[in-house]
Formats: sequence, structure tokens, C-alpha cells
Amino acid sequence: MSTSIPFTPSTDRILAGVALMLGFCITAPLLDVAAKLASGSLPVGQITAARFIVQCILMAPFVWMMGLSLRVAQGHWLPLLFRAMLLLGSTFCFIAAISVMPLADALAIVFVAPFIVLLVGKFYLGEDVGLRRVGAAVVGFVGVMFVIQPSFAAFGAVALFPLGTAVGFAFYILVTRGLSRRMHPVTLQFYTGLIASLLCLPVMILAQGTGSAFLDPAWPQGIAWVWLLGVGFFATVSHMMMTYALSLAPSATLAPLQYLELPVATMLGYLVFGDFPNALTLTGIAIIIGAGLYMIHRERVTARQLITERTVPPI
Repeated sequence: MSTSIPFTPSTDRILAGVALMLGFCITAPLLDVAAKLASGSLPVGQITAARFIVQCILMAPFVWMMGLSLRVAQGHWLPLLFRAMLLLGSTFCFIAAISVMPLADALAIVFVAPFIVLLVGKFYLGEDVGLRRVGAAVVGFVGVMFVIQPSFAAFGAVALFPLGTAVGFAFYILVTRGLSRRMHPVTLQFYTGLIASLLCLPVMILAQGTGSAFLDPAWPQGIAWVWLLGVGFFATVSHMMMTYALSLAPSATLAPLQYLELPVATMLGYLVFGDFPNALTLTGIAIIIGAGLYMIHRERVTARQLITERTVPPI
């Protein structure tokens, strides 16, 4: 009696990847909502630390159940440390921003990160990037200025914090590109949470009693525990959804879906906090989304051209 091995069509894998990316677009803003709610009674540093401590605790059982090795090659420790520091810094900046800014405004500024990755790739890493994509990145930066201008007038220098998040996350993506080829995504997430937690805890201990609005920890009261756990839970779930989505479907298919995170964040910001972007901010958001989608379109066109050139036989 023969046993048939089920075959999963590639279209099913792509649909699963799309579903996971849509899940990311819904759960990632819930992380932002939980962080903003927690910031009403807890300092930014403590919320940031909770995000990574909970991630580490949640990922540990999966590492064990999946039988993954925790051994790390000697040459991987420095990139792992750098990756954790970049994500830690970008998370701190973003939580500091949304503690006073509307979710959609802060998130729109963060979406400049792909443009930074593209420009770093061209001018620093020597990647082949056409003028059209560079032009789209420049237009995206103009859109960010539309968002920052009213936010800066309303909230002051804190409106620049999401730019710090964008820069940190852009370099985080670049470091992750290399590590993701050499480490399992679950192990990578576990070590990111562990290293970031170990970096946070001494700072929180030293900040105890200093009166620092950003760092001096406070004992959570009542529902604040739920918000802290929510920050770590939704961060872990959303990032794992995105990681596995990219393993199932082409990044070119999934990349445009990431912009759905903006309308979801706008809706949640309005429903939970009563925030809604003004006309200038909405214009900036539209410019950022348009520039990002155009850049993705040009990357697809370029990729197809390269495939065609490689498959055409020489004359």
C-alpha cells in the first residue's frame, strides 16, 4: 500500500503568504495602540523593555518545541548585537513619538524607511538602482515633510522621533538581510528579544528613582499590565507573521500590502483615541504611499528585465 504525499500548489503558498501579511497589517497597529495606552502611566523605556522581554519569553518555547539549535557562529554575534540595538533604538523612538502624536502621523513618517534602504543601497552599498526609483524616494521624503510640518508645530521636536525610527529600522532591515540567510527566523527573533532585554534591564535599574520621564520605571497598576503584555504579544505575533509571509510568497507580491498598515492605524487611532490626520498630513500620507507603490512597481519591472536578459540565448 503506497502512501501519497500531499502536494501544496504554489498558489496556495502565495495565498497563505498574503493572508499572513494582512494579519501583520492588522496586528502591528494593535502593538502601537497598546504602547500608546501604556504610555499614559508608564515611561517609554519600560514599555520598550516589556516589548522585548515578552518577545523573548514567548519565543523560547517555540525554539524548544521546534528543536532549533541555540548555537551561534562566532561571526554572527556582532551582527546580532547590532540588529538588536537598532530595533531597540527604533522602538524606543517610535513609542516616545506615539505617546504624544497620533498613530497615523508617526507611522507615516516611519514609512520613509524603504526609501532610506534604497538610497543606502545605491550610494553606500553600490547596488544597481535606477534614477526613477531614486526619484520616487525623493518624492517620498517630500511627503514626509508634509506630515512632519503640522506635527512639529503641534508637538515640537518629538515629531522628529519617527525619523529616528525610520533610520534605525532601515539599517535593521539591511542587517537582517544578511542574518536571515544564516539563521532560522524563530532563533533570530528569540536572540533579538534576549539581547535587547539584556541591554534594557541595566538601564532601567540605573534609572530607578532618577525622575527621568523616559526611563524611571514605575510599578504597573491594574490594566497597565494588559497594555504591557499586549505590546510584547502583538510585536512578536506581527513580526513572525511577516517573517513567514516572506517565506511563502515573493516580496514583490507582499510589499504593496504593507501600506494597508496605514489605514488600519488611522482607523484605530480614530476609534480608540479620537485622532484623525488633518488635510496636510493626509496629503503627505498619500504622497508617501504613492511614491512607495511606484518604487515597488519599478523594482518589479527591473526584476522582469533582468530575468528576460538572462533567459534570452546569445546570438
